[in-house]
Amino acid sequence: MAKIATRIAYGDALKELLKEDKNIVVLDADLAGSTKSGEAKKVDPSRHFDMGIAEGNMMSVAAGLAASGKIAFASSFAMFATGRAFEQIRNSIGYTHLNVKVCASHAGISVGEDGASHQCIEDISLMRGIPGMKVIVPCDYNEAKQAIKTVAYTEGPCYVRLGRSGVETVTPEDYKFELGKGVILKEGKKVALVATGLMVQEALKASEMMKETPTVVNIHTIKPIDVQLIQQLAQTHDTIVTCEEHSIIGGLGSAVAEVLAETGSSCKLVRVGVQDVFGESGKPAELFAKYKIDAQAIAKIASK
Repeated sequence: MAKIATRIAYGDALKELLKEDKNIVVLDADLAGSTKSGEAKKVDPSRHFDMGIAEGNMMSVAAGLAASGKIAFASSFAMFATGRAFEQIRNSIGYTHLNVKVCASHAGISVGEDGASHQCIEDISLMRGIPGMKVIVPCDYNEAKQAIKTVAYTEGPCYVRLGRSGVETVTPEDYKFELGKGVILKEGKKVALVATGLMVQEALKASEMMKETPTVVNIHTIKPIDVQLIQQLAQTHDTIVTCEEHSIIGGLGSAVAEVLAETGSSCKLVRVGVQDVFGESGKPAELFAKYKIDAQAIAKIASK
């Protein structure tokens, strides 16, 4: 099966949105080729703005455009969008609850050889902390494309996390993305593998390695998380294993832990993710194995 990166879906979705809606504008910070926001320029150059290597300024301009009635998509690598421009996202976009959609690519350790400086494993935590910010992490091309079209017409600020690496398609042709609604991909017993982003594919591979089939769940919306589904899983399973290409602090694992704690659930929780350390330069597959977030590691942890 051909692998397609979710950032490709972003570019394709933008092309369609710009053709359909004259109110949509796109901004980038000198990375339009990598983030694929440059696809928008092919449709209408007058609605694509390359702001240069000035991410904070880009977010402020996006806020200004949104304040004037536009729907603004602002793109960069996750490290620079959420790290360098955090203050502008918080104060100019979050606080004012403007229609800016921050779409960040090259997130997580799958960035590979670019190393720790570019491997953003804190972005979900940062964006979750901003009041009113919706946080979406699609798992494949189909889901990412639908997610981008959905956030375009979702009121208020949104953060969409996109990947550099190609990933297998796991959603069916008739799949319909619903903001805030998790999806059960495989029914099993005892253990539920709750994954987000490209870790959905790893969780599905892990399920094939286990003697007893686990339930596999795709949580594409980290905020607002599907509380009802998490509660349902906690009632019907002994253990939930969260799987994320992000620090275990502040991401999917934390969001699920909050739900379990607040409902007084006795269901066990194990968090598979980056264990409070920085990444390093290397091939994505080797890094996944080293940091114990690949399918083999998930299967071993879940079986135990």
